[in-house]
Amino acid sequence: MKNLIKLSLILAIVLAGFGNIQAQNKPSKIETYKVYGNCGMCEARIEKAVKSIDGIESAEWDKKTKMIEVKYNPDEVELMEVHKAIAKVGHDTEKMEAENQVYEQLPACCQYERKAITKDGAENDDHQH
Repeated sequence: MKNLIKLSLILAIVLAGFGNIQAQNKPSKIETYKVYGNCGMCEARIEKAVKSIDGIESAEWDKKTKMIEVKYNPDEVELMEVHKAIAKVGHDTEKMEAENQVYEQLPACCQYERKAITKDGAENDDHQH
């Protein structure tokens, strides 16, 4: 009986450890979306803002396509956090618009043509700053 209890305890510990390994190896998620900017300084600023968030594995913004690819752990990061971090440094995304005073402090070469973001995430070309 003692051996059965020991075996059950060992099995429980092994399975618990395996469960933790499984949780740690949960696949990352990759999201791609539009972020407005113009140049290499924009790229550095945008990527730095995203990479400062715990749970972000990588962030790469392409200045030609204006698209960012973010690889992250969905258990640690809500995607809206990424949009907020980017907007906080002066760049509009598909879902969040930077505050005017932050945008206006960007270097002249980084001030892109702004588009309004509607509540559903759609862009509106009528909105200019």
